[in-house]
Amino acid sequence: MKISILGCGLRTPLLLHGLVNSGLAISEIALCDIDPGRAQLMSQLGAKLAERSATSILATPRIEQAIENSAFVVSSIRVGNMETRALDERLALKCGFAGQETTGPAGFAMALRTIPVALEHARLVEQLAPSAWIVNFTNPAGIVTQAISTHTHAKVIGICDTPAELFFQIARALDAPPEEVRCEYFGLNHLGWVRSVQVRGQNVMDRIFDDEQLLSRLYPAQLFPAPFLRQLRAIPTEYLYYYYNQTLARDNQHRAGATRGEELNILNRQVHAELERLVDEGNVDAALEAYRRYLNRRNASYMRLDGAGQSAFDISDPDWDPFQGATGYHRIAVDAIRALLDTQPHAMVLNVPNHGSIEGLQDEDIVEVSCLVDRAGPRPLAVGAPPDAIRGLLLSVKSYERLTIEAAVQRSWDLAAFALTINPIVGSWHAACNFLERLESMNQPYFSRFQGHDILRSATV
Repeated sequence: MKISILGCGLRTPLLLHGLVNSGLAISEIALCDIDPGRAQLMSQLGAKLAERSATSILATPRIEQAIENSAFVVSSIRVGNMETRALDERLALKCGFAGQETTGPAGFAMALRTIPVALEHARLVEQLAPSAWIVNFTNPAGIVTQAISTHTHAKVIGICDTPAELFFQIARALDAPPEEVRCEYFGLNHLGWVRSVQVRGQNVMDRIFDDEQLLSRLYPAQLFPAPFLRQLRAIPTEYLYYYYNQTLARDNQHRAGATRGEELNILNRQVHAELERLVDEGNVDAALEAYRRYLNRRNASYMRLDGAGQSAFDISDPDWDPFQGATGYHRIAVDAIRALLDTQPHAMVLNVPNHGSIEGLQDEDIVEVSCLVDRAGPRPLAVGAPPDAIRGLLLSVKSYERLTIEAAVQRSWDLAAFALTINPIVGSWHAACNFLERLESMNQPYFSRFQGHDILRSATV
Protein backbone atom coordinates (compact mmCIF):
# COMPACT_ATOMS: atom_id res chain seq x y z
CA MET A 1 0.00 0.00 0.00
CA LYS A 2 1.24 3.45 -0.95
CA ILE A 3 0.51 6.59 1.05
CA SER A 4 1.39 10.07 -0.15
CA ILE A 5 1.88 13.14 2.00
CA LEU A 6 1.35 16.53 0.37
CA GLY A 7 3.04 19.27 2.36
CA CYS A 8 6.14 18.49 4.42
CA GLY A 9 6.04 20.92 7.29
CA LEU A 10 7.18 20.25 10.83
CA ARG A 11 4.35 17.85 11.60
CA THR A 12 5.77 15.41 9.02
CA PRO A 13 8.25 13.46 11.20
CA LEU A 14 5.52 12.93 13.80
CA LEU A 15 3.17 11.63 11.10
CA LEU A 16 5.87 9.41 9.61
CA HIS A 17 6.57 7.97 13.06
CA GLY A 18 2.89 7.12 13.45
CA LEU A 19 2.64 5.50 10.02
CA VAL A 20 5.79 3.37 10.15
CA ASN A 21 4.88 2.11 13.63
CA SER A 22 1.20 1.50 12.82
CA GLY A 23 1.49 -2.15 11.83
CA LEU A 24 -0.25 -1.30 8.55
CA ALA A 25 1.11 -2.88 5.36
CA ILE A 26 2.62 0.32 3.98
CA SER A 27 5.19 -0.36 1.27
CA GLU A 28 5.87 3.25 0.28
CA ILE A 29 5.33 6.76 1.62
CA ALA A 30 5.81 9.47 -1.00
CA LEU A 31 6.58 13.00 0.21
CA CYS A 32 5.94 16.07 -1.91
CA ASP A 33 6.31 19.75 -1.05
CA ILE A 34 6.47 22.98 -3.01
CA ASP A 35 10.01 23.21 -1.56
CA PRO A 36 11.80 20.03 -2.74
CA GLY A 37 14.57 20.57 -0.21
CA ARG A 38 12.07 20.47 2.63
CA ALA A 39 10.62 17.18 1.35
CA GLN A 40 14.13 15.75 1.05
CA LEU A 41 14.97 16.77 4.62
CA MET A 42 11.82 15.10 5.92
CA SER A 43 12.54 11.94 3.94
CA GLN A 44 15.97 11.73 5.57
CA LEU A 45 14.46 12.07 9.04
CA GLY A 46 11.78 9.58 8.04
CA ALA A 47 14.34 7.05 6.86
CA LYS A 48 15.81 7.04 10.37
CA LEU A 49 12.36 6.60 11.91
CA ALA A 50 11.64 3.75 9.49
CA GLU A 51 14.98 1.94 9.73
CA ARG A 52 13.32 -1.06 11.41
CA SER A 53 10.40 -0.98 9.01
CA ALA A 54 9.85 -2.37 5.52
CA THR A 55 8.41 0.97 4.44
CA SER A 56 10.39 3.07 1.98
CA ILE A 57 10.11 6.85 2.32
CA LEU A 58 10.85 8.82 -0.82
CA ALA A 59 10.74 12.52 -1.67
CA THR A 60 9.57 13.55 -5.12
CA PRO A 61 9.33 17.04 -6.64
CA ARG A 62 6.40 15.99 -8.86
CA ILE A 63 3.02 15.93 -7.18
CA GLU A 64 1.63 13.64 -9.89
CA GLN A 65 4.27 11.05 -9.10
CA ALA A 66 3.52 11.30 -5.38
CA ILE A 67 -0.23 10.86 -5.81
CA GLU A 68 -0.28 8.18 -8.51
CA ASN A 69 -1.53 4.79 -7.27
CA SER A 70 -1.82 5.96 -3.66
CA ALA A 71 -4.37 4.32 -1.39
CA PHE A 72 -4.41 7.40 0.87
CA VAL A 73 -3.37 10.98 0.22
CA VAL A 74 -2.65 12.94 3.38
CA SER A 75 -3.00 16.67 2.78
CA SER A 76 -1.02 18.91 5.12
CA ILE A 77 -0.23 21.97 3.04
CA ARG A 78 0.33 25.54 4.19
CA VAL A 79 -0.03 27.89 1.25
CA GLY A 80 2.38 30.77 1.79
CA ASN A 81 4.26 28.97 4.58
CA MET A 82 4.43 30.16 8.17
CA GLU A 83 5.59 33.63 7.11
CA THR A 84 2.19 34.33 5.57
CA ARG A 85 0.38 33.08 8.67
CA ALA A 86 2.39 35.60 10.67
CA LEU A 87 1.43 38.38 8.22
CA ASP A 88 -2.26 37.40 8.35
CA GLU A 89 -2.34 37.41 12.13
CA ARG A 90 -0.50 40.72 12.40
CA LEU A 91 -2.89 42.32 9.90
CA ALA A 92 -5.90 41.02 11.84
CA LEU A 93 -4.44 42.49 15.03
CA LYS A 94 -3.90 45.85 13.34
CA CYS A 95 -7.55 45.79 12.25
CA GLY A 96 -8.79 45.25 15.81
CA PHE A 97 -9.15 41.46 15.99
CA ALA A 98 -7.14 38.66 17.57
CA GLY A 99 -4.84 37.09 15.01
CA GLN A 100 -5.55 33.37 14.71
CA GLU A 101 -4.89 31.21 11.67
CA THR A 102 -8.24 29.38 11.50
CA THR A 103 -10.74 31.86 12.95
CA GLY A 104 -11.65 35.48 12.28
CA PRO A 105 -10.00 37.54 9.52
CA ALA A 106 -6.67 35.69 9.59
CA GLY A 107 -8.42 32.34 9.25
CA PHE A 108 -10.44 33.77 6.39
CA ALA A 109 -7.30 34.90 4.54
CA MET A 110 -5.81 31.45 5.00
CA ALA A 111 -8.95 29.83 3.60
CA LEU A 112 -8.99 32.10 0.51
CA ARG A 113 -5.38 31.17 -0.28
CA THR A 114 -5.73 27.49 0.46
CA ILE A 115 -9.01 26.43 -1.15
CA PRO A 116 -7.92 26.79 -4.81
CA VAL A 117 -4.72 24.81 -4.19
CA ALA A 118 -6.54 22.09 -2.23
CA LEU A 119 -9.03 21.74 -5.09
CA GLU A 120 -6.22 21.41 -7.63
CA HIS A 121 -4.71 18.62 -5.56
CA ALA A 122 -8.08 16.87 -5.11
CA ARG A 123 -8.66 16.89 -8.88
CA LEU A 124 -5.27 15.27 -9.38
CA VAL A 125 -6.31 12.59 -6.89
CA GLU A 126 -9.49 12.05 -8.91
CA GLN A 127 -7.39 11.44 -12.03
CA LEU A 128 -4.37 9.55 -10.68
CA ALA A 129 -5.71 7.65 -7.65
CA PRO A 130 -9.51 7.61 -8.04
CA SER A 131 -10.08 5.04 -5.29
CA ALA A 132 -7.88 6.86 -2.77
CA TRP A 133 -9.16 8.62 0.32
CA ILE A 134 -7.91 12.14 0.94
CA VAL A 135 -7.17 12.49 4.65
CA ASN A 136 -7.24 16.23 5.11
CA PHE A 137 -5.70 18.12 7.97
CA THR A 138 -4.85 21.18 5.94
CA ASN A 139 -6.30 24.14 7.84
CA PRO A 140 -8.92 25.50 8.08
CA ALA A 141 -9.73 21.79 8.04
CA GLY A 142 -13.53 21.96 8.00
CA ILE A 143 -13.68 24.57 5.24
CA VAL A 144 -11.06 22.84 3.09
CA THR A 145 -12.76 19.47 3.53
CA GLN A 146 -16.10 21.01 2.55
CA ALA A 147 -14.57 22.66 -0.53
CA ILE A 148 -13.16 19.31 -1.71
CA SER A 149 -16.40 17.48 -0.93
CA THR A 150 -18.54 20.10 -2.72
CA HIS A 151 -16.44 20.84 -5.78
CA THR A 152 -14.81 17.49 -6.61
CA HIS A 153 -15.74 13.81 -6.62
CA ALA A 154 -12.72 12.81 -4.53
CA LYS A 155 -13.34 10.80 -1.38
CA VAL A 156 -12.34 12.95 1.58
CA ILE A 157 -12.46 13.07 5.35
CA GLY A 158 -11.14 15.83 7.58
CA ILE A 159 -9.18 15.11 10.74
CA CYS A 160 -8.20 17.22 13.73
CA ASP A 161 -6.74 16.31 17.10
CA THR A 162 -8.66 19.02 18.98
CA PRO A 163 -11.62 16.80 20.03
CA ALA A 164 -9.37 13.90 21.08
CA GLU A 165 -7.12 16.27 23.03
CA LEU A 166 -10.14 17.70 24.87
CA PHE A 167 -11.38 14.19 25.67
CA PHE A 168 -7.95 13.34 27.07
CA GLN A 169 -7.88 16.51 29.17
CA ILE A 170 -11.35 15.75 30.53
CA ALA A 171 -10.28 12.23 31.52
CA ARG A 172 -7.10 13.53 33.16
CA ALA A 173 -9.03 16.19 35.09
CA LEU A 174 -11.40 13.47 36.31
CA ASP A 175 -8.45 11.20 37.26
CA ALA A 176 -10.07 8.51 35.12
CA PRO A 177 -8.49 6.21 32.50
CA PRO A 178 -9.29 7.67 29.04
CA GLU A 179 -10.74 4.36 27.89
CA GLU A 180 -13.38 4.59 30.65
CA VAL A 181 -14.53 8.08 29.66
CA ARG A 182 -17.11 8.64 26.93
CA CYS A 183 -17.67 12.15 25.58
CA GLU A 184 -20.56 13.17 23.33
CA TYR A 185 -19.19 15.75 20.93
CA PHE A 186 -20.63 17.81 18.07
CA GLY A 187 -19.95 20.95 16.05
CA LEU A 188 -17.74 22.16 13.25
CA ASN A 189 -13.98 22.06 13.02
CA HIS A 190 -12.55 24.43 15.67
CA LEU A 191 -16.11 25.12 16.78
CA GLY A 192 -17.09 22.08 18.83
CA TRP A 193 -18.62 21.24 22.19
CA VAL A 194 -18.80 18.26 24.53
CA ARG A 195 -22.38 18.05 25.80
CA SER A 196 -22.14 14.89 27.88
CA VAL A 197 -19.38 13.06 29.77
CA GLN A 198 -19.82 9.59 31.19
CA VAL A 199 -17.37 7.62 33.31
CA ARG A 200 -18.13 3.90 33.28
CA GLY A 201 -21.66 4.73 32.15
CA GLN A 202 -22.35 7.39 34.81
CA ASN A 203 -23.03 10.99 33.71
CA VAL A 204 -20.56 13.29 35.48
CA MET A 205 -21.39 16.68 33.92
CA ASP A 206 -22.77 18.07 37.20
CA ARG A 207 -19.61 16.99 38.99
CA ILE A 208 -17.48 18.78 36.37
CA PHE A 209 -19.42 22.05 36.51
CA ASP A 210 -19.55 22.07 40.31
CA ASP A 211 -15.76 21.76 40.67
CA GLU A 212 -13.84 24.94 39.75
CA GLN A 213 -10.46 23.25 40.16
CA LEU A 214 -11.52 20.49 37.81
CA LEU A 215 -12.73 23.06 35.26
CA SER A 216 -9.41 24.89 35.48
CA ARG A 217 -7.57 21.70 34.45
CA LEU A 218 -9.46 21.28 31.19
CA TYR A 219 -7.44 23.84 29.18
CA PRO A 220 -3.80 24.87 28.80
CA ALA A 221 -4.72 28.36 30.08
CA GLN A 222 -7.72 29.88 31.87
CA LEU A 223 -9.81 30.36 28.75
CA PHE A 224 -13.38 30.27 30.06
CA PRO A 225 -14.71 31.47 33.45
CA ALA A 226 -16.44 28.77 35.49
CA PRO A 227 -19.75 30.72 35.75
CA PHE A 228 -19.87 30.96 31.96
CA LEU A 229 -19.32 27.22 31.53
CA ARG A 230 -22.03 26.46 34.07
CA GLN A 231 -24.51 28.56 32.12
CA LEU A 232 -23.45 27.07 28.80
CA ARG A 233 -23.80 23.52 30.16
CA ALA A 234 -21.28 22.29 27.61
CA ILE A 235 -17.50 22.05 27.40
CA PRO A 236 -16.20 24.00 24.38
CA THR A 237 -12.97 23.27 22.59
CA GLU A 238 -10.25 25.85 23.11
CA TYR A 239 -10.94 27.53 19.76
CA LEU A 240 -14.28 28.82 21.08
CA TYR A 241 -12.12 31.19 23.11
CA TYR A 242 -11.81 33.36 19.99
CA TYR A 243 -15.60 33.69 19.87
CA TYR A 244 -16.49 33.87 23.56
CA ASN A 245 -13.43 35.92 24.62
CA GLN A 246 -12.27 37.65 21.43
CA THR A 247 -11.40 40.94 23.15
CA LEU A 248 -9.28 39.22 25.80
CA ALA A 249 -7.44 37.19 23.15
CA ARG A 250 -6.67 40.39 21.24
CA ASP A 251 -5.53 42.22 24.38
CA ASN A 252 -3.23 39.35 25.37
CA GLN A 253 -1.60 39.43 21.94
CA HIS A 254 -1.01 43.16 22.32
CA ARG A 255 0.42 42.57 25.79
CA ALA A 256 2.74 39.83 24.54
CA GLY A 257 3.76 41.98 21.57
CA ALA A 258 3.31 39.05 19.19
CA THR A 259 0.88 36.56 17.72
CA ARG A 260 1.24 32.80 17.90
CA GLY A 261 2.10 32.70 14.19
CA GLU A 262 4.91 35.23 14.63
CA GLU A 263 6.46 33.22 17.46
CA LEU A 264 6.10 29.93 15.56
CA ASN A 265 7.69 31.51 12.52
CA ILE A 266 10.80 32.22 14.61
CA LEU A 267 10.78 28.78 16.24
CA ASN A 268 10.28 27.04 12.90
CA ARG A 269 13.12 28.89 11.19
CA GLN A 270 15.42 28.03 14.07
CA VAL A 271 14.61 24.33 14.11
CA HIS A 272 14.71 24.02 10.31
CA ALA A 273 18.23 25.46 10.27
CA GLU A 274 19.27 23.11 13.08
CA LEU A 275 17.74 20.06 11.40
CA GLU A 276 19.40 20.85 8.08
CA ARG A 277 22.79 21.35 9.74
CA LEU A 278 22.62 18.13 11.75
CA VAL A 279 21.38 16.04 8.83
CA ASP A 280 24.12 17.47 6.57
CA GLU A 281 26.62 16.43 9.24
CA GLY A 282 25.17 12.93 9.17
CA ASN A 283 23.89 13.18 12.74
CA VAL A 284 20.24 12.24 12.20
CA ASP A 285 19.81 11.01 15.79
CA ALA A 286 20.72 14.48 17.08
CA ALA A 287 18.36 16.02 14.54
CA LEU A 288 15.48 13.95 15.89
CA GLU A 289 16.36 15.02 19.43
CA ALA A 290 16.29 18.65 18.30
CA TYR A 291 12.91 17.97 16.72
CA ARG A 292 11.59 16.50 19.98
CA ARG A 293 12.71 19.60 21.87
CA TYR A 294 10.94 21.77 19.31
CA LEU A 295 7.69 19.82 19.68
CA ASN A 296 7.88 20.08 23.46
CA ARG A 297 8.36 23.86 23.30
CA ARG A 298 5.53 24.19 20.79
CA ASN A 299 3.14 21.98 22.74
CA ALA A 300 3.95 23.47 26.15
CA SER A 301 3.27 26.99 24.90
CA TYR A 302 0.01 26.15 23.12
CA MET A 303 -2.72 28.77 23.84
CA ARG A 304 -0.51 30.40 26.48
CA LEU A 305 0.05 33.57 24.47
CA ASP A 306 -3.59 34.19 23.56
CA GLY A 307 -4.96 32.85 26.83
CA ALA A 308 -2.50 34.46 29.24
CA GLY A 309 -0.22 36.78 27.27
CA GLN A 310 2.68 34.39 27.89
CA SER A 311 5.39 34.02 25.25
CA ALA A 312 6.63 30.64 24.03
CA PHE A 313 10.14 31.90 24.77
CA ASP A 314 9.34 32.27 28.47
CA ILE A 315 8.14 28.69 28.99
CA SER A 316 10.33 25.81 30.12
CA ASP A 317 10.38 22.81 27.82
CA PRO A 318 8.87 19.66 29.37
CA ASP A 319 11.07 16.58 29.43
CA TRP A 320 9.00 13.93 27.70
CA ASP A 321 8.85 12.17 24.34
CA PRO A 322 6.16 13.74 22.14
CA PHE A 323 6.33 10.75 19.78
CA GLN A 324 4.73 8.72 22.57
CA GLY A 325 1.94 11.21 23.31
CA ALA A 326 -1.55 9.84 23.86
CA THR A 327 -3.03 12.23 21.30
CA GLY A 328 -1.89 14.10 18.22
CA TYR A 329 -2.39 14.35 14.49
CA HIS A 330 -0.24 11.30 13.86
CA ARG A 331 -2.51 9.14 16.00
CA ILE A 332 -5.70 10.53 14.47
CA ALA A 333 -4.37 10.03 10.94
CA VAL A 334 -3.31 6.43 11.60
CA ASP A 335 -6.60 5.64 13.35
CA ALA A 336 -8.56 7.03 10.40
CA ILE A 337 -6.55 5.07 7.83
CA ARG A 338 -6.83 1.88 9.87
CA ALA A 339 -10.59 2.34 10.23
CA LEU A 340 -11.07 2.93 6.48
CA LEU A 341 -9.28 -0.36 5.78
CA ASP A 342 -11.21 -2.45 8.30
CA THR A 343 -14.41 -4.45 7.97
CA GLN A 344 -15.31 -3.72 11.59
CA PRO A 345 -16.53 -0.22 12.49
CA HIS A 346 -14.35 2.10 14.55
CA ALA A 347 -15.75 5.03 16.56
CA MET A 348 -13.96 8.34 16.10
CA VAL A 349 -14.61 12.04 15.56
CA LEU A 350 -14.17 13.16 11.95
CA ASN A 351 -15.11 16.00 9.63
CA VAL A 352 -17.69 14.47 7.28
CA PRO A 353 -20.93 15.38 5.45
CA ASN A 354 -23.72 15.97 7.93
CA HIS A 355 -26.35 13.62 6.43
CA GLY A 356 -28.89 14.63 9.06
CA SER A 357 -26.58 14.29 12.06
CA ILE A 358 -27.02 17.89 13.31
CA GLU A 359 -30.52 19.28 12.84
CA GLY A 360 -30.67 22.61 11.02
CA LEU A 361 -27.64 21.99 8.81
CA GLN A 362 -27.69 20.78 5.21
CA ASP A 363 -26.86 17.16 4.42
CA GLU A 364 -23.79 18.25 2.41
CA ASP A 365 -22.40 20.49 5.16
CA ILE A 366 -19.17 19.22 6.66
CA VAL A 367 -19.57 18.78 10.40
CA GLU A 368 -17.27 17.47 13.12
CA VAL A 369 -19.07 14.66 14.90
CA SER A 370 -18.63 11.13 16.18
CA CYS A 371 -18.73 8.57 13.38
CA LEU A 372 -18.62 4.85 12.82
CA VAL A 373 -15.92 4.21 10.24
CA ASP A 374 -15.02 1.14 8.19
CA ARG A 375 -13.99 0.36 4.63
CA ALA A 376 -17.42 1.54 3.44
CA GLY A 377 -16.57 4.99 4.75
CA PRO A 378 -17.66 7.15 7.69
CA ARG A 379 -21.22 7.26 8.98
CA PRO A 380 -21.98 10.22 11.27
CA LEU A 381 -23.96 9.45 14.42
CA ALA A 382 -27.14 11.39 15.13
CA VAL A 383 -26.70 14.52 17.26
CA GLY A 384 -30.15 16.04 16.95
CA ALA A 385 -30.93 19.68 17.68
CA PRO A 386 -28.11 21.81 19.16
CA PRO A 387 -28.89 23.62 22.43
CA ASP A 388 -30.38 27.09 22.04
CA ALA A 389 -27.23 28.74 23.44
CA ILE A 390 -25.12 27.12 20.72
CA ARG A 391 -27.41 26.87 17.68
CA GLY A 392 -27.09 30.48 16.53
CA LEU A 393 -23.29 30.51 16.55
CA LEU A 394 -23.13 27.10 14.85
CA LEU A 395 -25.47 28.08 12.02
CA SER A 396 -23.81 31.47 11.56
CA VAL A 397 -20.31 30.01 11.24
CA LYS A 398 -21.53 27.37 8.79
CA SER A 399 -23.09 30.11 6.63
CA TYR A 400 -19.75 31.93 6.72
CA GLU A 401 -17.93 28.74 5.69
CA ARG A 402 -20.20 28.16 2.68
CA LEU A 403 -19.76 31.76 1.51
CA THR A 404 -15.99 31.60 2.02
CA ILE A 405 -15.72 28.59 -0.28
CA GLU A 406 -17.75 30.31 -2.99
CA ALA A 407 -15.66 33.49 -2.65
CA ALA A 408 -12.46 31.46 -3.13
CA VAL A 409 -13.85 29.42 -6.03
CA GLN A 410 -15.27 32.46 -7.84
CA ARG A 411 -12.29 34.63 -6.83
CA SER A 412 -14.67 37.42 -5.89
CA TRP A 413 -13.83 40.25 -3.48
CA ASP A 414 -17.56 41.08 -3.31
CA LEU A 415 -18.38 37.61 -2.03
CA ALA A 416 -15.30 37.66 0.20
CA ALA A 417 -16.39 40.89 1.87
CA PHE A 418 -19.88 39.53 2.44
CA ALA A 419 -18.55 36.23 3.84
CA LEU A 420 -16.24 37.99 6.28
CA THR A 421 -19.07 40.29 7.36
CA ILE A 422 -21.15 37.20 8.19
CA ASN A 423 -18.32 35.84 10.33
CA PRO A 424 -19.48 36.31 13.97
CA ILE A 425 -16.07 37.57 15.04
CA VAL A 426 -16.19 40.40 12.49
CA GLY A 427 -19.87 41.24 12.04
CA SER A 428 -19.21 44.49 10.14
CA TRP A 429 -19.15 45.24 6.42
CA HIS A 430 -16.82 48.19 6.97
CA ALA A 431 -14.39 46.14 9.08
CA ALA A 432 -14.45 43.28 6.58
CA CYS A 433 -13.69 45.58 3.64
CA ASN A 434 -10.97 47.35 5.62
CA PHE A 435 -9.21 44.06 6.33
CA LEU A 436 -9.57 42.79 2.76
CA GLU A 437 -8.41 46.07 1.20
CA ARG A 438 -5.25 45.92 3.30
CA LEU A 439 -4.83 42.22 2.48
CA GLU A 440 -5.22 42.93 -1.24
CA SER A 441 -2.76 45.85 -1.06
CA MET A 442 -0.05 43.48 0.21
CA ASN A 443 0.13 42.17 -3.39
CA GLN A 444 0.22 38.52 -2.47
CA PRO A 445 0.22 36.42 -5.66
CA TYR A 446 -2.58 34.21 -4.29
CA PHE A 447 -5.11 37.01 -4.75
CA SER A 448 -3.98 38.36 -8.13
CA ARG A 449 -6.94 36.77 -9.96
CA PHE A 450 -9.61 38.03 -7.57
CA GLN A 451 -12.14 40.41 -9.12
CA GLY A 452 -14.08 43.37 -7.72
CA HIS A 453 -11.32 45.37 -6.01
CA ASP A 454 -13.34 48.60 -6.22
CA ILE A 455 -15.93 47.34 -3.73
CA LEU A 456 -13.26 47.23 -1.03
CA ARG A 457 -12.04 50.78 -1.59
CA SER A 458 -15.50 52.29 -1.87
CA ALA A 459 -16.58 50.63 1.36
CA THR A 460 -13.65 51.99 3.38
CA VAL A 461 -13.72 55.61 2.21
